[in-house]
Amino acid sequence: MARYSDPVCRICRREGLKLYLKGERCYTDKCAIDRRGYAPGQHGQTQGRKRTSEYGLQLREKQKARKMYGVLEKQFRAYYDEAARRKGITGDTLLQLLETRLDNVVYRLGFAASRPEARQLVKHGHFEVNGRRVDIPSYQVRIGELVSVREKSATSPKFKELLEAAEGKTVLSWLERDMVTRSGKATRLPAREEIDAPVTEQLIIEYYSR
Repeated sequence: MARYSDPVCRICRREGLKLYLKGERCYTDKCAIDRRGYAPGQHGQTQGRKRTSEYGLQLREKQKARKMYGVLEKQFRAYYDEAARRKGITGDTLLQLLETRLDNVVYRLGFAASRPEARQLVKHGHFEVNGRRVDIPSYQVRIGELVSVREKSATSPKFKELLEAAEGKTVLSWLERDMVTRSGKATRLPAREEIDAPVTEQLIIEYYSR
């Protein structure tokens, strides 16, 4: 299946909450959820009246997480399988795997305004991990690995704007950031309460356990 290329605001409207896929726009009165807080399509305003089955709830929760992190179905299933193999709580491990993707770490460090933008910047080769250029958004960032903006990229007007905006943002407690070197790293895996993903991971586990 090809990657989604339609307006991303439709995703937020379909899920009924902000997934912050448009960066700063999501914080303004131009946000689609604030302007049209119902599902897209001809029957969008009547969908809320329908009764949703247990399977439907599980499916929507899985889709919500998948769309928020920008992961295709095959990739998401692979994350679930990996989380199920590891020790610990499967739901927490699943979210940790998603949070430590390179594109998400770039977004969490404030070097991109949204996850889709972070994915694009990574794919265009603007970031390094431990001094080596990495252009794979799904790269799993290990604890202690240094994620930094490439020297050549940092001088571009786009990155100057992004870095200026990043200075006013705080990072989560499981991350460290150095604006002087334009870099950051994960000092540990995030705990569930530190992941602000508005998903009920237990429903996702139930969906794949059927």
